[in-house]
Amino acid sequence: MNSIWVITKRELSSFFDSLTAYILLTVFLGLSGFFTWLYGSDIFFIGQATLQPFFSIAMWTLFFFIPALTMRMLAEEKRSGTIELLLTKSVNDWQVILGKFSACLALIAIALLLTLPYYITLSFIGPVDHGAVWTGYFGMLLMSMAYISIGLFASSITNNQIVAFLLALFVSVFFLIIFDVLAGNFTGSMGQFFNFLSISTHYESISRGVIDSKDLIYFLSISFFGLMLAETSLSKRNIVE
Repeated sequence: MNSIWVITKRELSSFFDSLTAYILLTVFLGLSGFFTWLYGSDIFFIGQATLQPFFSIAMWTLFFFIPALTMRMLAEEKRSGTIELLLTKSVNDWQVILGKFSACLALIAIALLLTLPYYITLSFIGPVDHGAVWTGYFGMLLMSMAYISIGLFASSITNNQIVAFLLALFVSVFFLIIFDVLAGNFTGSMGQFFNFLSISTHYESISRGVIDSKDLIYFLSISFFGLMLAETSLSKRNIVE
């Protein structure tokens, strides 16, 4: 556990030592604030004290930002050879993967914490469904876990950051868009199956204030499976070398 914490602090510090964290936080807050308060289906246009506009836009901003965040996590270390130095220390593949996963999730949590003024401001506008707000934030963390695990897997199988970014987006597109489209074009058990595979189905359910065990199992399963694939990729590479 100590090794995971050390790697987490190392990676989180590297985000802030470079421009990565500042760019992500600035763009995330700028886009979410613009679409929540000023444009289209913003809070004032809806006429309700709800953060649903924010949760809707956050689903898309995280879809792009997380692959950009994870693309360098393993791909760059493999390209530069620093992954070899890291793996020769008293850490195993799982500790490396979990440390990098925790650092990414911590940065996303910081970004979400910086949006709490939206919630505070909303409470002065009108009656707020506090349960729906907190479950919405919880849903974003769960969704972020799934995206991060997919991004780490993509980063583990290539030395090229751009390839890792595009591969993570490609896989995520299936969960966010394609399965949702397929669910609408099939009926019966096939339609239900594709509907269950869609991230938006589970995220929207949680963001409305409903926490169901099937939604938790869905996000945790994707997260675990993605991390397991990333660890397997590193293990195979170590065996080969």
